Amino acid sequence: MLFVIDFDGTLALRDTVDSLLEKFAPAAWKDVEQDWLQERITAVECMGRQIRMVRADRETLEEFFQSIELDASFLPFYHHVCRYAAVAIVSDGLDHPIQVATHKAGLPNIPVFANRLDFVADGIDIAFPHLDAHCAAGNGVCKCAVARDLAQPLGGLMVLIGDGKSDICLARRADVVFAKKSLLAYCVANNIGHIPFDNFEDVLAVVRKWDAHPPMNLSLVA
Repeated sequence: MLFVIDFDGTLALRDTVDSLLEKFAPAAWKDVEQDWLQERITAVECMGRQIRMVRADRETLEEFFQSIELDASFLPFYHHVCRYAAVAIVSDGLDHPIQVATHKAGLPNIPVFANRLDFVADGIDIAFPHLDAHCAAGNGVCKCAVARDLAQPLGGLMVLIGDGKSDICLARRADVVFAKKSLLAYCVANNIGHIPFDNFEDVLAVVRKWDAHPPMNLSLVA
């Protein structure tokens, strides 16, 4: 069994990249965002342009990353499911902020799959080690490919917990989907089986009803 956990807006209370841009980039980053939302550019193009707009020294940025707030109810959830399932953070955000925030929160060493942040003079750059040229969603991290590679040796259910546009493709393939915000709206609009949630306390309340080997038809079970 595999739990695929989104980070920004799911494990993290806010979207880390948006917060980063709001604080350290010119307002033009929002124009780039609109180009992506209206599908004039890909998610990769959008992220690359926006990240390269950030202007701050490393010390200032590290202080910002230390301030990222996580869902406090994640740790009890993790301690419950790690007894019988693998857990991975799979994000179309940035790896370094995820690692800083999870370390500060005292979380275990959970595998992280995300775009790579590189520090440069007076700012940051981005690389895409999990890019898949065949990814239909066009994201920097192809969550479907990462989840597939992680799930193959495990067997059992693949469970997605997410909130946004980067989770849409995997929502069509996962056995169980916990959804909120725009992912919830997408699942409703497209008749994709899902379980609504607000935080990991809600997820844990559902998962506690499962035994270590749940049946394969849980996509609509809350």
